[in-house]
Amino acid sequence: MKKILCMIAALGIVFSASADEGMWLLPLLQKMNAKVMKSEGCKLSPSEIYSINHSSLKDAIVQFGGGCTGEMISGEGLLVTNHHCGYGSIQRLSTPDHNYLENGYWAMNRSEEIPVSGLKVTFLKSMTDVTPQVAEFKEKAKTDSTADMKAFFEELLAPVKEANPNCSVEMEPFYNNNVYYIIVYKVYTDVRFVGAPPASIGKFGGET
Repeated sequence: MKKILCMIAALGIVFSASADEGMWLLPLLQKMNAKVMKSEGCKLSPSEIYSINHSSLKDAIVQFGGGCTGEMISGEGLLVTNHHCGYGSIQRLSTPDHNYLENGYWAMNRSEEIPVSGLKVTFLKSMTDVTPQVAEFKEKAKTDSTADMKAFFEELLAPVKEANPNCSVEMEPFYNNNVYYIIVYKVYTDVRFVGAPPASIGKFGGET
């Protein structure tokens, strides 16, 4: 699930300028990166990019399928993505009589939207720093042979999972396992094919 973090970074959070290269963690933008962001010309504030309690960029950028990006463009769930990201799904929906890949397709109303089996869209919901707790456990484990990190992680994740039903909750290490975050993702499996141009337009210039 780190893909969604890198995906958001790729859409404007990482400003590669010598000393500032690398992945910036969303919850730390205000503390560590705000000045650089502003100096590089970013007009968004850190809270407009990532906020748990208010709408922010994290609510508009999604992981589409296995790792492509997608962008929400309506409050009713309409999203857009690159043509090549939906290429395989459109191909699987196509038949000799209805070749959506070659001819394109546009749903004129909700009833004409076509369900895409197996396709998922993932939103980043929140990131919580649990580095102090993990560091305390690691220190304890030095003298306690019975300490079980897997069980400890499950203990940390349990209340988060309970508070976030129907979500994916992961423990993710960063910076060579020196920083740990509990990350909550909202995953949608009811994804519909609404429209796509013909492949001749989607692959214009030979670039799928």
